[in-house]
Amino acid sequence: MAASVLHWLTLRDQRLMRRLNRWTPPRWMRLWMVAATRGGDGWLWYGIGVVVALTGGPDRFRAMLAAVLAVSVGITLFLNLKRACGRKRPCAMEPHSWATLLPPDQFSFPSGHTITAFSVAISLAVFYPALLTGLLFCAFSVALSRILLGMHFLSDVLAGAAIGSALGYAAAMLLR
Repeated sequence: MAASVLHWLTLRDQRLMRRLNRWTPPRWMRLWMVAATRGGDGWLWYGIGVVVALTGGPDRFRAMLAAVLAVSVGITLFLNLKRACGRKRPCAMEPHSWATLLPPDQFSFPSGHTITAFSVAISLAVFYPALLTGLLFCAFSVALSRILLGMHFLSDVLAGAAIGSALGYAAAMLLR
Protein backbone atom coordinates (compact mmCIF):
# COMPACT_ATOMS: atom_id res chain seq x y z
CA MET A 1 0.00 0.00 0.00
CA ALA A 2 2.70 2.53 1.01
CA ALA A 3 4.75 1.64 -2.06
CA SER A 4 1.81 2.25 -4.37
CA VAL A 5 1.05 5.61 -2.74
CA LEU A 6 4.71 6.61 -3.06
CA HIS A 7 4.71 5.50 -6.71
CA TRP A 8 1.53 7.53 -7.40
CA LEU A 9 3.03 10.59 -5.71
CA THR A 10 6.31 10.24 -7.62
CA LEU A 11 4.50 10.04 -10.95
CA ARG A 12 2.50 13.19 -10.16
CA ASP A 13 5.61 15.04 -8.97
CA GLN A 14 7.51 14.11 -12.13
CA ARG A 15 4.62 15.08 -14.42
CA LEU A 16 4.39 18.51 -12.79
CA MET A 17 8.19 18.87 -12.93
CA ARG A 18 8.25 18.20 -16.68
CA ARG A 19 5.51 20.75 -17.32
CA LEU A 20 7.20 23.42 -15.20
CA ASN A 21 10.68 22.73 -16.60
CA ARG A 22 9.41 23.45 -20.11
CA TRP A 23 7.45 26.59 -19.16
CA THR A 24 9.04 30.01 -19.43
CA PRO A 25 7.21 32.34 -17.05
CA PRO A 26 7.10 36.11 -17.55
CA ARG A 27 10.24 38.05 -16.66
CA TRP A 28 8.72 39.58 -13.49
CA MET A 29 7.98 36.09 -12.16
CA ARG A 30 11.48 34.80 -12.98
CA LEU A 31 12.98 37.77 -11.12
CA TRP A 32 10.63 37.23 -8.16
CA MET A 33 11.49 33.50 -7.97
CA VAL A 34 15.25 34.07 -8.10
CA ALA A 35 14.97 36.84 -5.49
CA ALA A 36 12.81 34.60 -3.26
CA THR A 37 15.27 31.72 -3.45
CA ARG A 38 18.23 34.01 -2.77
CA GLY A 39 16.33 35.57 0.14
CA GLY A 40 15.58 32.06 1.37
CA ASP A 41 19.33 31.37 1.42
CA GLY A 42 19.22 33.33 4.68
CA TRP A 43 19.37 37.00 3.74
CA LEU A 44 15.64 37.55 4.10
CA TRP A 45 15.56 35.92 7.53
CA TYR A 46 18.60 37.85 8.76
CA GLY A 47 16.92 41.07 7.64
CA ILE A 48 13.68 40.17 9.39
CA GLY A 49 15.70 39.30 12.50
CA VAL A 50 17.29 42.75 12.51
CA VAL A 51 13.87 44.41 12.15
CA VAL A 52 12.47 42.31 15.02
CA ALA A 53 15.52 43.09 17.18
CA LEU A 54 15.11 46.82 16.59
CA THR A 55 11.33 47.16 16.70
CA GLY A 56 9.95 43.98 18.26
CA GLY A 57 9.15 45.33 21.68
CA PRO A 58 9.41 43.29 24.88
CA ASP A 59 8.84 39.93 23.12
CA ARG A 60 11.63 40.40 20.62
CA PHE A 61 14.23 38.18 22.27
CA ARG A 62 11.83 35.31 22.90
CA ALA A 63 10.49 35.62 19.34
CA MET A 64 13.99 35.58 17.86
CA LEU A 65 15.02 32.67 20.08
CA ALA A 66 11.94 30.72 18.96
CA ALA A 67 12.84 31.32 15.31
CA VAL A 68 16.47 30.32 15.86
CA LEU A 69 15.42 27.20 17.77
CA ALA A 70 12.92 26.15 15.08
CA VAL A 71 15.42 26.77 12.27
CA SER A 72 18.22 24.92 14.09
CA VAL A 73 16.08 21.84 14.65
CA GLY A 74 14.80 22.13 11.07
CA ILE A 75 18.30 22.22 9.57
CA THR A 76 19.36 19.18 11.58
CA LEU A 77 16.20 17.36 10.57
CA PHE A 78 16.33 18.13 6.85
CA LEU A 79 20.03 17.26 6.55
CA ASN A 80 19.37 13.85 8.06
CA LEU A 81 16.16 13.28 6.08
CA LYS A 82 17.85 14.21 2.80
CA ARG A 83 20.62 11.67 3.38
CA ALA A 84 18.16 9.01 4.50
CA CYS A 85 15.76 9.50 1.56
CA GLY A 86 18.35 10.16 -1.14
CA ARG A 87 15.80 11.53 -3.60
CA LYS A 88 17.31 13.17 -6.67
CA ARG A 89 16.45 16.77 -7.44
CA PRO A 90 14.32 17.62 -10.48
CA CYS A 91 17.23 19.58 -11.99
CA ALA A 92 19.34 16.40 -11.86
CA MET A 93 16.68 14.45 -13.76
CA GLU A 94 15.78 16.83 -16.57
CA PRO A 95 17.14 20.16 -17.83
CA HIS A 96 15.27 23.31 -16.94
CA SER A 97 14.21 25.76 -19.68
CA TRP A 98 15.37 28.98 -17.99
CA ALA A 99 16.77 28.48 -14.48
CA THR A 100 20.52 28.04 -14.21
CA LEU A 101 20.96 28.11 -10.43
CA LEU A 102 22.96 25.32 -8.89
CA PRO A 103 21.42 23.38 -6.01
CA PRO A 104 23.08 23.60 -2.59
CA ASP A 105 23.30 19.79 -2.34
CA GLN A 106 22.33 16.72 -4.33
CA PHE A 107 19.20 15.60 -2.53
CA SER A 108 15.65 16.87 -2.84
CA PHE A 109 13.45 15.60 -0.02
CA PRO A 110 12.47 17.61 2.01
CA SER A 111 13.04 21.22 0.98
CA GLY A 112 15.37 22.84 3.51
CA HIS A 113 14.61 26.33 2.21
CA THR A 114 10.91 25.70 2.81
CA ILE A 115 11.46 24.24 6.29
CA THR A 116 13.47 27.31 7.24
CA ALA A 117 10.97 29.72 5.67
CA PHE A 118 7.97 28.29 7.50
CA SER A 119 9.91 27.83 10.76
CA VAL A 120 10.70 31.54 10.82
CA ALA A 121 7.29 32.69 9.55
CA ILE A 122 5.19 30.67 11.98
CA SER A 123 7.38 31.20 15.04
CA LEU A 124 7.43 34.97 14.54
CA ALA A 125 3.73 35.11 13.64
CA VAL A 126 2.85 33.58 17.02
CA PHE A 127 4.53 36.56 18.70
CA TYR A 128 3.44 39.13 16.09
CA PRO A 129 0.08 38.04 14.60
CA ALA A 130 -0.26 41.27 12.62
CA LEU A 131 2.75 40.18 10.54
CA LEU A 132 1.25 36.80 9.61
CA THR A 133 0.22 37.77 6.07
CA GLY A 134 3.61 39.26 5.18
CA LEU A 135 5.55 36.41 6.76
CA LEU A 136 3.45 33.80 4.97
CA PHE A 137 3.88 35.67 1.68
CA CYS A 138 7.65 35.43 2.15
CA ALA A 139 7.50 31.74 3.11
CA PHE A 140 5.18 30.83 0.22
CA SER A 141 7.39 32.80 -2.20
CA VAL A 142 10.46 30.83 -1.11
CA ALA A 143 8.56 27.54 -1.36
CA LEU A 144 7.16 28.33 -4.82
CA SER A 145 10.57 29.44 -6.03
CA ARG A 146 12.06 26.07 -5.16
CA ILE A 147 9.53 24.33 -7.41
CA LEU A 148 9.63 26.81 -10.30
CA LEU A 149 13.44 26.88 -10.32
CA GLY A 150 13.59 23.09 -10.64
CA MET A 151 15.21 22.53 -7.25
CA HIS A 152 12.36 20.57 -5.65
CA PHE A 153 9.28 18.56 -6.35
CA LEU A 154 5.90 19.71 -5.04
CA SER A 155 5.91 16.98 -2.38
CA ASP A 156 9.35 18.12 -1.12
CA VAL A 157 7.98 21.61 -0.58
CA LEU A 158 4.70 20.46 0.98
CA ALA A 159 6.63 18.28 3.43
CA GLY A 160 8.99 21.18 4.16
CA ALA A 161 6.08 23.53 4.82
CA ALA A 162 4.44 21.04 7.20
CA ILE A 163 7.69 20.32 9.07
CA GLY A 164 8.68 24.00 9.25
CA SER A 165 5.22 25.07 10.42
CA ALA A 166 5.18 22.41 13.15
CA LEU A 167 8.67 23.35 14.33
CA GLY A 168 7.92 27.08 14.28
CA TYR A 169 4.72 26.64 16.25
CA ALA A 170 6.30 24.25 18.76
CA ALA A 171 9.27 26.54 19.37
CA ALA A 172 7.00 29.57 19.83
CA MET A 173 4.75 27.71 22.26
CA LEU A 174 7.78 26.53 24.21
CA LEU A 175 9.03 30.10 24.64
CA ARG A 176 5.74 32.00 24.85
